[in-house]
Amino acid sequence: MKKILVVLAIAAGAIVVISIVKPWYVLVEGEQAVVLKFGEIVRVVQDAGLKLKVPFVENVDRYSKKIQSWDGAATRLPTAENQFIWVDTTARWRIKDPKKFYESVGSMNQALGRLDDIIDSSVRKIISLHPMREAVRNSNVISEIKRDNMLAAFGGGAETSEGLSSIATLVDITYERIERGRRALSDEVLAAAAPTIAGFGMELIDVIIRQIKYSDDLTPSVYERMIKERNQIAQAFRSDGEGEKAKWMGQMDRELAQITSDAERRAKEIKAKADAEALAIRNRAYARDPDFADYWMALEAYKVLLPRFNKTLTTDAEFFKYLYNRRGR
Repeated sequence: MKKILVVLAIAAGAIVVISIVKPWYVLVEGEQAVVLKFGEIVRVVQDAGLKLKVPFVENVDRYSKKIQSWDGAATRLPTAENQFIWVDTTARWRIKDPKKFYESVGSMNQALGRLDDIIDSSVRKIISLHPMREAVRNSNVISEIKRDNMLAAFGGGAETSEGLSSIATLVDITYERIERGRRALSDEVLAAAAPTIAGFGMELIDVIIRQIKYSDDLTPSVYERMIKERNQIAQAFRSDGEGEKAKWMGQMDRELAQITSDAERRAKEIKAKADAEALAIRNRAYARDPDFADYWMALEAYKVLLPRFNKTLTTDAEFFKYLYNRRGR
């Protein structure tokens, strides 16, 4: 019985000692580790599971095998035209060689610091070698889009004049073509930074220029250019409108002149016809009694002419024959 108790006591003591010194460690999925012996790397462990180590002699530094994200601070950088823009960059990376990573970097905070220096330097170098449009735009699709319905956005109908149709061409030619674009510049930054980062046991997976923003001193000029473009479009609409107005006013004046001319011609025809009919009626009436007709025409002449006479020297003229005798004698 005493032997059993002794064995149990020894076993319990061994369990207590083992639990205290912990000659094992657990590496979970997504982790990797370097085992150090007095600060010197003795082995690299990348498989998950229960692992053994020498107590009090070997230490374990763990690192993630997962893809990590790096977010750089927005930086004000000059372009090839010496125009300043704010560039916000992000990247993905991971620890590929734990041994080299431990020897050259040591910790995640220091790794992020190295990434800041290397990626920021590469971004500054690449951005400064290219014009601003290469960083702002990613393709030439803005110049290749068919803008058949562009005028509709400004209130134009399905049928537009030649002047309005030329506005789309005016807008299109203001966009300069790019040779590389933002995505290609991101790839250039990756190609420039990846070899240096690989020297620290890290793998740079990709670099993405997440956002481009104009600097405060550049923003007014951008707005002025946008306003100028819109004013060009507005002026084109106004000019085309004035041209259309002149065309329609000219057509209206021609139509009005034609209508007036036709109406006057028609009125003269009607008046001439009426005068002819009136003359024919009067001739027929006068033919029935010539003496009365002569008397009547004399009276009508008196009505018109006598009020105009300022002085009458004699009434012996033939013209006044009906003043004293209705028979004219």
